[in-house]
Amino acid sequence: MKNLLPILFLGLLFVNCGDDNGTGFLTYDQQLQVDTDIIEDYLAANNLTAQMGELGLQYIIENPGTGDDFPNAGSTVIMKYKGYYPDGEVFDENDNFQTSLQSVIPGWQFGVPLFKKGGKGKLFIPSSIGYGQFGRAGIPPNQVLIFDIELINFIN
Repeated sequence: MKNLLPILFLGLLFVNCGDDNGTGFLTYDQQLQVDTDIIEDYLAANNLTAQMGELGLQYIIENPGTGDDFPNAGSTVIMKYKGYYPDGEVFDENDNFQTSLQSVIPGWQFGVPLFKKGGKGKLFIPSSIGYGQFGRAGIPPNQVLIFDIELINFIN
């Protein structure tokens, strides 16, 4: 009987694994649906129409920018941005941010290359391609992020 208890415990653990794997977290698909609903509600409330990008990213190109080139995964970008939550609370902004696209969240890696030099627009980023289920300092877990961006310049 003593050896049977660990087996019974493991069995109960696996039986208890529902859609959230018993962790209290939503599955990837469930969280993406929650985030998509939040983004869609924001767009509707603000009378905006966005295009679909990769992995749930939605975006609006207000000005595509100029030139023939777009930044790529290895580009260094210089940007102006404001990041905020769907409730309008600003969590970060910068008028002269320079970074490699390799060092930013996936939502930016997918979204910024949609703009040419001088391009402006909005990125609506589900949590899975933002800061995910753990968040980061100052950004809660599973948080939808919105960025107003202007791609000032880039170096490929």
